Amino acid sequence: MSQADRIHASIFPNCDVLEPVKEFVEDKTPPGDPEPLSRGVGIMKSLVHTMKGNRRKAGISRYGVMLCSGLLVCTAGFLANLSCGGGAGSSAGSGSIPPPNSKIQHVVVIFQENRTPDNLFHDPVLIERGADLASSGVNSKGQTIPLASIPMVVDYGLDHSHSSFVLMCDQGSAGCAMDGADKIPVLDCHQTVCPPPNAQFAYVQASDVAPYFNMAETYTFADRMFETNQGPSFPAHQFIISGTSAPTASSDLFAAENPVGVPNATNNTGCTAPVGETVALIDPSGSESSSQYPCFDHPTLPDLLGAQSFTWRYYAPSAGSIWTGPNAIQHLRMGPAWTQNVVLNQTQVLTDIAAGQLANVTWVIPSGQASDHSNETDGSGPSWVSSIVNAIGNSQFWSNTAIFIAWDDWGGWYDHVAPTLKNSYEYGFRVPMIVVSPYAKAAYISHVTHDFGSILKYIEENFGLSSLGYADADADDLSDCFDYNQTPLTFQTIAAPLDAKHFIEDKTPPTDPDDD
Repeated sequence: MSQADRIHASIFPNCDVLEPVKEFVEDKTPPGDPEPLSRGVGIMKSLVHTMKGNRRKAGISRYGVMLCSGLLVCTAGFLANLSCGGGAGSSAGSGSIPPPNSKIQHVVVIFQENRTPDNLFHDPVLIERGADLASSGVNSKGQTIPLASIPMVVDYGLDHSHSSFVLMCDQGSAGCAMDGADKIPVLDCHQTVCPPPNAQFAYVQASDVAPYFNMAETYTFADRMFETNQGPSFPAHQFIISGTSAPTASSDLFAAENPVGVPNATNNTGCTAPVGETVALIDPSGSESSSQYPCFDHPTLPDLLGAQSFTWRYYAPSAGSIWTGPNAIQHLRMGPAWTQNVVLNQTQVLTDIAAGQLANVTWVIPSGQASDHSNETDGSGPSWVSSIVNAIGNSQFWSNTAIFIAWDDWGGWYDHVAPTLKNSYEYGFRVPMIVVSPYAKAAYISHVTHDFGSILKYIEENFGLSSLGYADADADDLSDCFDYNQTPLTFQTIAAPLDAKHFIEDKTPPTDPDDD
């Protein structure tokens, strides 16, 4: 047996179901006749259905089914190209062409840090339009606490581990009571009064977030967007690329916290973490009684994109950060995707857009300074996000791009809307989301329940991909946020204190997460 055969056998232990493809490959019907192509596609669909329905009986893992299915889809695509005359390779600026009915060829996910709608979007215009935003909250003593106006930059942080989710949720028979925010620990406080009174009950003053208000008022603002997981940044950045933080495709566990066990673990994690670093795993009962090395392997959205020859990029400031999701996926970190698709310079997204190089799907991770993370941000987050939106809006990509601006977790800040508790780790609290596109509904408030899986599902459906089968499977597809029959919106530059030139030329070393 050759090495290639051994690799094939190890990945596809019972993938002899691929044998019928031989009939289609050897068909001698002249090219252009649609009959063999139709029969071939039928074979592909039948085989995928057979594998999915009989994987346990055949001894094929879920991951094996995913890979077998991917190979079948790729084969069908290849054969279709042969029948239709073939096609040229793609570059990062173009990629494969989405399905004919799709007006969106590029999706950009801008992933900021640690805010809730009640904390970050205390916008009178949105409130007047019906956005569900509170001006006060209830603490564990039953007292009503007015939300205080604070600047974006404060000298304290708030814990947002899973244990703090449990405290703020205060789960009862009817779900989360949402009256435990005052129990969330205040971290790294350097103010005159520490901790400040009712530190968790606050909203950011409008003058610090005007660009966010502008975008939310102009395009679509979602007031029912929830973090999929009930915890901090490390698992959240797994969910936004794969819909899960499970260590393997067949596991019923989730990575629930940020990694620990070694100095500076949050900046030196993933599949290159030092020996001794671990991450807590939560089981279906809600117990975090086990842990493992912070390196996982299961299908991801980048895998589905790559299998169909769609391009993707993940821009991030550094390799080992808990915010660099692909770093904790074995085959992404140790395979060619790491050097081909992960760009360890977040500001390069701006120069790539200017150069006409925007991948089909792009994730953009900020530096600590531009992250909106309390006790870490320098307040430049709204300008950073605006610089990316402006770069796209003033480029040739505006006409066919959808931009999703979301925040990775609630950051410990109060929010009044209770999440649906799907299991021991899904769903988490609300986070803001803005949808920017020429086809986004203008001045629209989405009251539909969304989560990170919704963004993945939108991408899957837009590009004709299969489902990962994780959070995406149960999520909505964000269809209420778009109107593809409307006259495309004309882009208007978002005013912001800092522009793209500032971020491109800024030589200050980017900071990484200091906690979570």
